[in-house]
Amino acid sequence: MTDFDFRQAGTTVLKTELDAITQLEQYINDDFVKACQLILSASGKVVVMGMGKSGHIGNKIAATFASTGTPSFFVHPGEASHGDLGMIEKGDVVLAISNSGEASEILTLLPVVKRRGIALISMTGNPASNMARLAQVNLCIKVPKEACPIGLAPTSSTTATLVMGDALAVALMQAKGFTADDFALSHPGGALGRKLLLRISDVMHVGDNLPTVLVTATIRDALLEVSAKGLGMTAVIDDKGALCGIFTDGDLRRLLDQRLDLHETCIGDVMGENPTCVDEDLLAAEGLKLMEEKKINGLLVTRQGILVGALNMHDLLKAGVM
Repeated sequence: MTDFDFRQAGTTVLKTELDAITQLEQYINDDFVKACQLILSASGKVVVMGMGKSGHIGNKIAATFASTGTPSFFVHPGEASHGDLGMIEKGDVVLAISNSGEASEILTLLPVVKRRGIALISMTGNPASNMARLAQVNLCIKVPKEACPIGLAPTSSTTATLVMGDALAVALMQAKGFTADDFALSHPGGALGRKLLLRISDVMHVGDNLPTVLVTATIRDALLEVSAKGLGMTAVIDDKGALCGIFTDGDLRRLLDQRLDLHETCIGDVMGENPTCVDEDLLAAEGLKLMEEKKINGLLVTRQGILVGALNMHDLLKAGVM
């Protein structure tokens, strides 16, 4: 086996499956449109069924539907025959997957599905099969040949099934006007969800954790506040809480050569004016972009000119935004 050309074998599989996907375009036809309209008009969920490898693909298709705005779940046909059929309700749409269109475990269920008035879409490689005949719409997933050299292991056919499922999900997603914000709501635990959902108000320091000194304070007072709050900066405010300026670690380094009296010099005389401020409702990811553009390490948060919070790069790192 040391002389076997693994690269050639892998390349042949890719070409065979690519051919299968390419010819699938002819089946994005009127039946595909009918299937989309049937799902779009349904008041319930898309219930996906499939046996064996079709079941594995069906699980993924159901997950894609669910994460792109079409409520969906997978039901195993064997379990459906023993009670799980009760999970399917009127108003749902059943998407039954079988390359042959003759999976007995699914065919057994179809009379009950139809008797209950539940819409049925089949996805088969045989438009003349019993499953295709019983369905309101059949989506053809016929492929020229399997990538398996003995023509037995589902390879090209399962790839075609997955692609057809993606085509359905994405077409419905676009028809519904599904947005990135909608996507984030179903992915709150992922990095993308954090970037799309997390706002400045969720990560900023407030109250006693907010570094502030009065504009009349000394540089020494400001240094103590910077050290105590650990943000590498302090906001400078007036007695009404209005933001006047900012004093950072960088400002301190620039002051060292000026030989100022830290105990006597007023912070208002050396603070940075017109600091970069953001609204608390801004997305944290947008705050990060702003800091990168301005080459700064922190932001102050104001509400109608009044200081309400502060954050730095480390806060965004801890929150998983970076």
